[in-house]
Amino acid sequence: MYRIGLSTCGRIPGEDLFRQYHESGIGAMEISCSPKDYANIPYRAIQGWAREFRVELWSFHLPFSPFTEIDISKADLCRATVAYYKELMERAAEIGIKRFVIHPSGEPISEGERPGRMECAKESLAALAEIARKNNAVVAVENLPRSCLGKNSEEIEELIRADADLMVCFDLNHLLGEDTVDFINKTGNRILTVHVSDYDGINERHLLPGEGKVDWQAVLKALRRMDYAGVWMYEVGFSCPKTILRSRDLTCGDFVKNAQELFENKEITVFSTPKENLGMWE
Repeated sequence: MYRIGLSTCGRIPGEDLFRQYHESGIGAMEISCSPKDYANIPYRAIQGWAREFRVELWSFHLPFSPFTEIDISKADLCRATVAYYKELMERAAEIGIKRFVIHPSGEPISEGERPGRMECAKESLAALAEIARKNNAVVAVENLPRSCLGKNSEEIEELIRADADLMVCFDLNHLLGEDTVDFINKTGNRILTVHVSDYDGINERHLLPGEGKVDWQAVLKALRRMDYAGVWMYEVGFSCPKTILRSRDLTCGDFVKNAQELFENKEITVFSTPKENLGMWE
């Protein structure tokens, strides 16, 4: 149904990871590193491995540091953040990456400061959309949880009105106050890419589909109805998150099997156990 992709989820990809993608049947990658590692990305080596192992460099997640110094919505940080993103976008575009995923804010954001933060974010997004155009690329604004900007379809629609070329990255485990299908119905014609992971509705958890509460068949039906044509991009780490118990780490093969079960509407294989009575930050 969709080509399977997997985010690097905080790590710099190396040759062995590309090999694992190829051998398991994962055809696309989103580069997503920890904030301190973006300066160490070996762009040309990654381009070579992508060609050798036939893995598309589908997207590049611009760095985010929600409680510190990277934020396009804060007046004292936005210009420096946009300038930093410009450097990264130009380097990534040189090796063929055409889609850039961006967080529209950090947090916390009070209701009183929300309008001003929204206006600052829109100005930044307009500038980034122009940078993307000059590099034959597109910016996808990701919906975010809690008090962040972009916490629902209404805010995402306002943010992407900053420029006609802005698109959406739909993160399925970030919606805490809106149904996933409702979000797709309202924004689906602008969804460029997705972040696939499951959650419990209390907070983002980045679980493997089947380990949380998302109605995956309803999601797939809604995406088909909106003619989504992108990659099925998992944003789930190999190691077990602290909110569940797994008997082992995940493998690339687990993601392929999970996708096949979802696409064929089969029972999802689950080998984890949830922890009970979790709070938001557990």
